[in-house]
Amino acid sequence: MPPQYRLVELPEHMDARGPLIFAQQDDHVPFPIKRFFVIHHVAPGGTRGAHAHRAQHQFLVMLAGKAAVTVDDGIIRSRIVLDRATQALYAPPLLWLELSDFSPDAVCMVLASGAYSESDYIRDRAEFLRLAG
Repeated sequence: MPPQYRLVELPEHMDARGPLIFAQQDDHVPFPIKRFFVIHHVAPGGTRGAHAHRAQHQFLVMLAGKAAVTVDDGIIRSRIVLDRATQALYAPPLLWLELSDFSPDAVCMVLASGAYSESDYIRDRAEFLRLAG
């Protein structure tokens, strides 16, 4: 069975000071967080991703704006629009992710299960399809 992504609804606490959105390991993020990075100021028409990971899990949250994420397990390609900070995308290893259609104000935070390691990336589509099959 191919790895399964899922959308995760994040809790939002509202009071007179404004909204606060949070996520906790185990309750919302299903892996220990070792790293985070932020994607922002993507040029109009620009894309990010277009790769898969051998072992790392990822958790994508749009902090502002919106972007489309194409999730590909080697058999089915699904397009998801992330357009609110209360909805996150959990992506386990061996899913090909492509981010596109960024709004000008888009800010995407990605939590990852491991430190950066180039050897964890699968950047060749044919290799990904071989491993995913």
